[in-house]
Amino acid sequence: MERVTLFPSEILVNGWIDPKYLPKGKDKYYIRNRQVQAPEGGWRHLTSDEIERLVKNSNTASSWDTVWVTDNFNPDMLLNNRFYGTVRIGRVIDAGLQYHDLRLPVGITNSSIHSCDIGDDCAIHDVHYLSHYIIGGKCMLFNINEMSCTDHAKFGNGIIKEGEEEKVRVVLDIMNEAGCRGVYPFNGMIAADAYMWGKYIDDADLQKRLREITQRHIDNHRGYYGEVGEGCVIKNSSIIKDANIGSCCYIKGASKLKNITINSSDKEPSQIGEGVILVNGIVGYGCRIFYNCTAVKFVIGNNSNLKYGARMLNSVLGDNSTISCCEVLNNLIFAAHEQHHNNSFLIASTVMGQSNMAAGATVGSNHNSRANDNEIVAGRGFWPGLCSSVKHSSRFASFTLLAKGAYMFEMDIKLPFSLVYDDPKEGRLMVKPAFWWTDNMYALCRNNWKFQHRDARVTKVQNIEFDTFAPDSMEEAIKARKLLEAWSAGNWDAEVLGEGMEKSHRKVCIVNARKAYEAYGDMLVHYAVTNVLGYLESNPGVTIESLVSTLDAGPEEEWINLGGQLMKSSDFDSLRADIRSGKLDNWESIHKRYDEIWARYPMDKLRHGYRALCGLYNVDRLSISDWADALEREIQNQKFIREQVRATRRKDYENPFRKTTYRSDAEMKAALGTLEENSFVKQNDVETEKNIKKLQTLARNLK
Repeated sequence: MERVTLFPSEILVNGWIDPKYLPKGKDKYYIRNRQVQAPEGGWRHLTSDEIERLVKNSNTASSWDTVWVTDNFNPDMLLNNRFYGTVRIGRVIDAGLQYHDLRLPVGITNSSIHSCDIGDDCAIHDVHYLSHYIIGGKCMLFNINEMSCTDHAKFGNGIIKEGEEEKVRVVLDIMNEAGCRGVYPFNGMIAADAYMWGKYIDDADLQKRLREITQRHIDNHRGYYGEVGEGCVIKNSSIIKDANIGSCCYIKGASKLKNITINSSDKEPSQIGEGVILVNGIVGYGCRIFYNCTAVKFVIGNNSNLKYGARMLNSVLGDNSTISCCEVLNNLIFAAHEQHHNNSFLIASTVMGQSNMAAGATVGSNHNSRANDNEIVAGRGFWPGLCSSVKHSSRFASFTLLAKGAYMFEMDIKLPFSLVYDDPKEGRLMVKPAFWWTDNMYALCRNNWKFQHRDARVTKVQNIEFDTFAPDSMEEAIKARKLLEAWSAGNWDAEVLGEGMEKSHRKVCIVNARKAYEAYGDMLVHYAVTNVLGYLESNPGVTIESLVSTLDAGPEEEWINLGGQLMKSSDFDSLRADIRSGKLDNWESIHKRYDEIWARYPMDKLRHGYRALCGLYNVDRLSISDWADALEREIQNQKFIREQVRATRRKDYENPFRKTTYRSDAEMKAALGTLEENSFVKQNDVETEKNIKKLQTLARNLK
């Protein structure tokens, strides 16, 4: 147990870094002086007149010789402060700063300042303990209890400083509660990094390299000051310790911010609100965290939110995500995750993005068997519905929708775009493959638009595939067709049972197997031809004839979802090999490789679509007549999409029970509008009509 100790007063000034950690010939400020850019004209000592006026205004200092100012210094703007150690103060003039309704005079009042650098035109008032920080220009600090930085501050990075033991390192136990997939967080970590590190734990050389790279990523010398960027506003907060805070960040009423980095900029400001506790983590650019949230041992991606009492531990949350109210423990969550309800629960899971947790959804319940808790892996578009409970260990194909129910057994849902529901009366599990395509087209198409529309990131480090129809989901569709063929044995009218999809002795019944088989084929045509259209639009000099004559399928291979970026397994294997060999020896070079692979992705996806079409037509190379047939099928697909978007949305307007809460059609119309007024339906009508015309032109050119 730590105890309060008494020490000589000079240690208040000189006792920050143990001398044994100082390089020869360096003083305790050598790193600080690298961090700080001297103002134009430099700093100067106080004049005797300025000291006299400061003393008259109830200011004290351990030594006035160690208080430095600029030529634009008005001592009358400093009142009732205590200065310790070397304090350097930028321009102080008779002016004020305003942010929203908060107005403060430039200057320093009622504060205790210990060895800090303060930028030009700052307003610092009622900060009871400000120690070892570099404050940028035009910052407003008001009513803060404690804001301090230690000599061994790591700012949320999973490194250890000189002289520290390994046990103090921050490690995120993602994907699994047992701690077997631990990763070291670092400023700039994205979901791709966390997945590569956490998933491939059997690659011992890779693990060793990633640990070394991360330890080198941040300087391990002691003596770094906390930094607050220009234009920050921090008010009415309790404890801020070992924190790096980017420019234009707004912090109001925070309870505790410790060992963290908060990325923020003028174009992507972050906000931290009332009652928030953040410990041992990294916050991305443009994030909003407020109303009594708690996050401990975490990385939060850019343009993401924690709200309304959310609790997140040992987790990585991808870009463009929002978590409210609920509990999220030991997870790796890719981009565009939504979880808004107080009674939802997510634990020990890898959720691969574009996901939505409904109220009452419990994914990964604790202690649900005699076996140790394990993991859940869900592909893109995972949607556990209202009050659904899922047991470890389970795996779900892309765009799986779980209906309400307590799923008592482990599941491996291999068919994408499926609706899964329990039938306890008959004692069976029901799986309706391709449900999103056949019965929920409005939601399917709107998702494509929604995820791209909500991507407000300016800083885009994580590459993300937002399109529903992409190599991962389409590979699953190809495999699903083969499974349905095998399970039906050509007899589509008989009962079709899924195999290896639930750890139980009961039936797993496939609903409308033949319809799903055909729907998957339509999806593959849609995917392949849409990519051809996109390629032709991006390359105006290329014609359909020249493209189809040069396309080749390439070898069949697995696709990896790396944090939202899809890449071929051969590219990923090369990436890992280059990390193991030392060719890629820092995170900057690894991220650059991600970008290089991403630059090739459109052509890789085009070839993959071509290979999917070849498989669909059962040929090694598509003929002109095959292409003509595919274009005609896609024209029909576009008409089907247009009709189904309207039909699936029309249900909301024609449902008689939905009308019961309105006293008249006029009231309902005023509240909901009409189908014809629905902006997305109108937009989809326009886009599909354009696509049909393009396809018809391509088809004519092939004849």
